[in-house]
Amino acid sequence: MKNKRTLIYNATLVNEGKKETGSLIIEGNTIKEVLLHKKQASTPQKYDEKIDATGLYLIPGIIDTHVHFRDPGMTQKADFSTESAAAVAGGVTSICDMPNTIPQTTSLEALDEKLTLMADKSLVNYSCYFGATNSNFKLFRELENYPICGIKLFMGASTGNMLVDRRKTLEEIFNGTNYLIATHCENNDLISKNRAWYLKKENQTDDLPLSLHPFIRSEEACYQSTALAIELATQAKARLHILHLSTAKELSLFTKEPLENKQITAEACVGHLIFSDADYSTLGTKIKCNPAIKTLNDREALRNGINAGLIDTIATDHAPHLLKDKEGGALKAASGTPSIQYSLVNMLELVDEGVFSIETIVEKMCHAPAKIYKIAKRGFIRPGYAADLVLVKPNNQWTVTKDNILSKCGWTPFENHTYNWSIEKTFVNGKLLYNQNQVTTTHKGELLNFDL
Repeated sequence: MKNKRTLIYNATLVNEGKKETGSLIIEGNTIKEVLLHKKQASTPQKYDEKIDATGLYLIPGIIDTHVHFRDPGMTQKADFSTESAAAVAGGVTSICDMPNTIPQTTSLEALDEKLTLMADKSLVNYSCYFGATNSNFKLFRELENYPICGIKLFMGASTGNMLVDRRKTLEEIFNGTNYLIATHCENNDLISKNRAWYLKKENQTDDLPLSLHPFIRSEEACYQSTALAIELATQAKARLHILHLSTAKELSLFTKEPLENKQITAEACVGHLIFSDADYSTLGTKIKCNPAIKTLNDREALRNGINAGLIDTIATDHAPHLLKDKEGGALKAASGTPSIQYSLVNMLELVDEGVFSIETIVEKMCHAPAKIYKIAKRGFIRPGYAADLVLVKPNNQWTVTKDNILSKCGWTPFENHTYNWSIEKTFVNGKLLYNQNQVTTTHKGELLNFDL
């Protein structure tokens, strides 16, 4: 069967630090040629489809290495089918799913089940983390033949408590694998002390005002845990990726150097780059997440940290809950926000505001995840790479409504927000899966390969 040939022409390609006018040929599931500055194809071509991308930006598909698709076990909130549809609508073409599901992905049997579900249901390319516990690090040596993206280590408790807080166990984990270790860093002892102090101060027994959430899960709780993770990784010479930085103080632990030289890297999430604690008064628990969204100064420091090269990737921590789960305050309301459908347009909005350049967005959301996780042949617009591509349109206003939210939970903190950028088309392995508000579900994503 002949591979379909598609020509995308007159686009502005954003790739590897440059914006250049050009065209691109997709053949089957790969990028055949990249034609810049009116360069012609190497041989006369016949195309099955031609797409005029005049006025559009063509970027690599977003690689979101931090999602909770809630499958298996919590599919009343989300599943691989619904959340991968939301992903392609947001320009995301590859995801790495977290292990705090039911059952937790902390055994080889659960890992096999997760990978089978993803293959059956995910529209986007996929991998998942193996979850570390206080007792399963001996399984790491059996993971060598599994295509996982890394080991997820909860050094702070979150949804589906997988807390690992014994120093000896942490040392064994950091010394026990060559996989990248991705950490959720919050000091649980300090959080517990803060919780007890505020319960006593407020004369409460089971819940506290939402405004206290960033004081309970405090700056110091984040800083102490992140510092410990870096200490352990440095001693063990382990690959470490610190997830969802939320404070200015944590940035003092990182240095600016070329990504290729880094053994320790950092991520910021969309929620911490968009919101501050001032937004709790209007959005309430819809923006409650762990670690907590903190001050405006913290938000600005994270944005500056991205531009300075201290923070290496931007992800979502996409974590759907039903709205009933979000009822309550700082202690009772579930933490987590559905955001994958809006991650790219939110970052492009910050481009319009002058916070980031579009080249920086592509570096942090496409190139750097591929480099850090060593994902093979994705994350760049290069001949021979997978045709994971997104066409985005500037100056094309649209508003988030309940009718266009694709996440199964049916809500988002971005509802009623009007964006100036739209996702026009998303290609996954050369297949057009999202086209001007329409999702095609006939093709499934591929298991990610890693150059380990």
